[in-house]
Amino acid sequence: MIRVRRRLPVPLLVALVPVLLAGGIWLGGHPQNLPGFARDALVGDSEAQTYQEAIDTIADNYYREVDEDELLDEGLGAGVASLDDRFSAYFDPEEYREFAQATDGALEGVGMSVEQDAGRKGLRVLTVFDRSPAKRGGLREGDLITEVDGRSLAGTNSQKATALIKGKAGTRVKLTVITGKQEPRVLDLERARVDVPVVEARMERSGTSKVAHVALSGFTSGAHGELRVALDKLLERGADGVVLDLRHNGGGLLSEAVQVSSIFIRDGTIVSTKGRKRARRVFEATGSSIDAKVPVVVLVDQASASASEIVAGAIQDRGRGELVGARTFGKGVFQEIRRLSNGGALDITVGEYFTPKGRNLGGGGVQPGSGLTPDVRAEDDPKTTRTDEALDAAVKTVLAEGT
Repeated sequence: MIRVRRRLPVPLLVALVPVLLAGGIWLGGHPQNLPGFARDALVGDSEAQTYQEAIDTIADNYYREVDEDELLDEGLGAGVASLDDRFSAYFDPEEYREFAQATDGALEGVGMSVEQDAGRKGLRVLTVFDRSPAKRGGLREGDLITEVDGRSLAGTNSQKATALIKGKAGTRVKLTVITGKQEPRVLDLERARVDVPVVEARMERSGTSKVAHVALSGFTSGAHGELRVALDKLLERGADGVVLDLRHNGGGLLSEAVQVSSIFIRDGTIVSTKGRKRARRVFEATGSSIDAKVPVVVLVDQASASASEIVAGAIQDRGRGELVGARTFGKGVFQEIRRLSNGGALDITVGEYFTPKGRNLGGGGVQPGSGLTPDVRAEDDPKTTRTDEALDAAVKTVLAEGT
């Protein structure tokens, strides 16, 4: 049998085109009305499509007008919060702009270092820099910052929280602060450009012996170079050993951690990383190191985290020196920031890092990490303002290593 394919008259075909086009557009925006086979073939029954359908339904049918962008931001924020990872966060477009500006102008703020409170109630003040807005405003070490400009910091990622505090010099920020068991108070501070040295170095003396004391405040770009210059000067002046002070150092760039470690470790593994979607990668020592005969001690505390733990862990595992102080923070994970099409960004944990002996120090971002256990336990007594007991213990330890 021969079948004859009948053609539609041209006028009818022309008339149908707008109808088909309009129908296609409508179905494209309402895929739930497509037959199952067509929906699966054309758009897929994905979670992303379901999420968008929910957003559209709320925006179209809720009894009062809602902002779709705000719904999206809240949904993404809740999604990241469900990970129960204190190091992961969603930045909405405005928050990400503030974060980027704060990162670019890292020296503009109120002049303090902070860490996330153990109970995730806010930010705990670690150090208040001299001649800073924070110092003039009455902030003290140990204070708890619970709100920024009236916005609660409870459960907020530390990077996100600090980005809210930082900002252009001359602008103002209000911090709600709790000191001890006192009632909360609000400080109205004017941001300024704060001169915070990355490296502070001086010679410590014990009898006839001399020890180079170099304190590193953060692992920012170029920190390893500043540290090496300061260290070389003290060694040239006859230092018998080195105390690398990483107390209150919350970390920074992985590349800087490797390069700082390489100042003390000549070759071999410094740290390795691995993630569910990240192949294992080994970072080895690079560049030139100081004389291997120079004894080294790393001074750490509960606020030594991330890159600080990479350096301290490498020096301890490789037998290059001992750790003195208190158990470290325990952050064995690293994050990446991914920009989103709406102008926001995801700052999420993508992998873990491991010391040369394969130790992971974190709890995956969910549980408190084990941290590094010091070889010699020592803590500074805050009541003795003229004596640093932990540093004294570090000096004694490094001189004992050299004998």
